[in-house]
Amino acid sequence: MRQRTIDGGGEQRIPDASELGWVDGLYENRPPRQRGVGDAPDDAPDDDGHKAATGGGRKGGGGPRPRRKRRVLRWIAAVLALLILGTAGAGYLYYRHLNGNLTKDVLHLGENKLDKSTPNAAGQTPLNILLMGSDSRNSKENVRLGGAKADEGRPPLADVQMLVHVSADRSNMSVVSIPRDTRVTIPKCTDPKDGKVYAQRSDKINTSLQNGGPGCTVATWEELTGIPIDHFMMVDFSGVVSMADAVGGVPVCVNNNVYDRRSGLRLEKGENVVKGEQALQWLRTRHGFEDGSDLGRAKAQHMYMNSMVRELKAGSKLTNPNKLRKLAEEATKALTVDDGLGSVGELYDLGEDIKRVPTKRITMATMPWVYSQGGSYVLPKEGDAEKVFSMVRNDVALDGKDKKKAQPTQSPEPSDPAAPHAQIAVRVLNGTGTAAQAPVTGRAAVITDQLRRAGFSRAVADRTPKSQWDTTLTYPSADLRGDALAVAKTLGIPERSVKHFAGDSQITVVVGADWREGAVHPKQADSGDTDRDDGKAPESLDGLNGDDKTACMDANPNYTW
Repeated sequence: MRQRTIDGGGEQRIPDASELGWVDGLYENRPPRQRGVGDAPDDAPDDDGHKAATGGGRKGGGGPRPRRKRRVLRWIAAVLALLILGTAGAGYLYYRHLNGNLTKDVLHLGENKLDKSTPNAAGQTPLNILLMGSDSRNSKENVRLGGAKADEGRPPLADVQMLVHVSADRSNMSVVSIPRDTRVTIPKCTDPKDGKVYAQRSDKINTSLQNGGPGCTVATWEELTGIPIDHFMMVDFSGVVSMADAVGGVPVCVNNNVYDRRSGLRLEKGENVVKGEQALQWLRTRHGFEDGSDLGRAKAQHMYMNSMVRELKAGSKLTNPNKLRKLAEEATKALTVDDGLGSVGELYDLGEDIKRVPTKRITMATMPWVYSQGGSYVLPKEGDAEKVFSMVRNDVALDGKDKKKAQPTQSPEPSDPAAPHAQIAVRVLNGTGTAAQAPVTGRAAVITDQLRRAGFSRAVADRTPKSQWDTTLTYPSADLRGDALAVAKTLGIPERSVKHFAGDSQITVVVGADWREGAVHPKQADSGDTDRDDGKAPESLDGLNGDDKTACMDANPNYTW
């Protein structure tokens, strides 16, 4: 199941980095650390992966069904690749060659992938892309950049993970990162290369990459968040540096002189332009910012990414044809993608979608979290984390600036009253399976029986396989909204889950993973879901707007000069 509880209940004092036992495995010749209370046992994976162990309707039908881096830098380079390829038409000059540069892998390694997001009333579908940074030491260059020679050849960790959600109408983009030390359920995964099966377990989310590849990290995200992942992109150390070199400098800001000897980052107070290995240092450094933990580093990553997006969208980095070709070359060499993004053409189309989002509607944020007791890992903050995930699932922008639209789903009264129950045709599907849970047998039949007892004699159970977190009730045309609300009232489904979808041929109920038992919907009143459509993110979500040019990182007082 998706993890929802936290140890110890409420929030606790935030310990500093030394109390938490953060380890810098990427740096060579580091002094040994003394274990303290709350530290993980010697045989547990530390945060650098050492010793690391995922019928027709009554009044008309719809139209045809629509066709269906070591830490940080890797995901930034991935988004950079999207923007570059979406802007650089010159990349097509090397179409076949660039296609050959791309490394491809399986999208999902769990037993049950969530279905794609449901289109909105206009038939538009949101897009969810998981960006990953591998700390692989599979080459001399990656060992040089990442340090920790003893780790050469070990299975990589996904030390940076970030979900890019592009809204259905392409008006906004929400980016949510999850700290690498978040403890989650890693579902059972099967390695497609050798058939090895990795049992389900509870562990830090960055270890999911070791269970057969990026497809297991995708399965883990779907299990934790309930958000269906459409694509993934993954980059390693050397790919980050080559991309940063190719694109040129990116302006960043720090509020004091900062010098982190471990990462090598040395900058003067104010704005600095970083590129190449200096960009890598900015994105890797932890000790130099705030309290010296990964959470401060995530803010620095968000700042870098926003600045990069602004530079690219302004066109300041995209005027020289030779630079464009170099960017396309480095981007394709750097990326591992799922088969659905396995060509430059598909990456180009994806980039075009992202280009449509104005920077003022881009929000970068980290999942609301709390430290576990002892501080050896972090957990999703109960209520707040689920609300963020729910907003993404339901295509609600994290910036709170979605415009209220006059749609049937928001009409207080249906234009056409409900017909007698016996005249309303309803199709019911079982969508209760998730990456870590098999579907509950017979759920569609249970709900169908409940409807028939209430007089909906035309209700039928459909055996078409489905898998989604939220229960939904859709109707194909505005004149069937009254009928749909009558069905929702009978089953206890909240009105916010009743949606207009022209792709359906009749009223359709999909019983989601949030309703695995009982004949009346539980409404998830304890999860923050009741407020999910208020258009506001929880206060604990520390978001950064893409147009914010005043953001400046707080230097750690112990790392200034």
